[in-house]
Amino acid sequence: MAFLYLTVAVIAEVLATAALKASNGFTELVPIIFTVLGYAIALFFLGLTFKTIPMGLAYAMWSAAGIVLISCVGWIVFKQNLDLPALIGLVFIVLGIVIINIFSESTEL
Repeated sequence: MAFLYLTVAVIAEVLATAALKASNGFTELVPIIFTVLGYAIALFFLGLTFKTIPMGLAYAMWSAAGIVLISCVGWIVFKQNLDLPALIGLVFIVLGIVIINIFSESTEL
């Protein structure tokens, strides 16, 4: 269940961050509501994740997955450029998540 909670936390955080961008500096009401609700949901499910996955590892996976996914949302939805150094950095972030999940005994439930 912990990884399901973590997945929900990541998705909620990415949606909230996209809504934050869409809020135009907190001037648009509907995106502000989605931002606040999204972050609340993300933190709630991240807290549930902490019950079984060590805090440092859960937070690392949450933030890393969020960085990669929100970068993709920025590129696709908001037409923001990702140059080669940015893409290489994102690949390293993904590799970090893979290494944690495959090789770390700390994440075994």
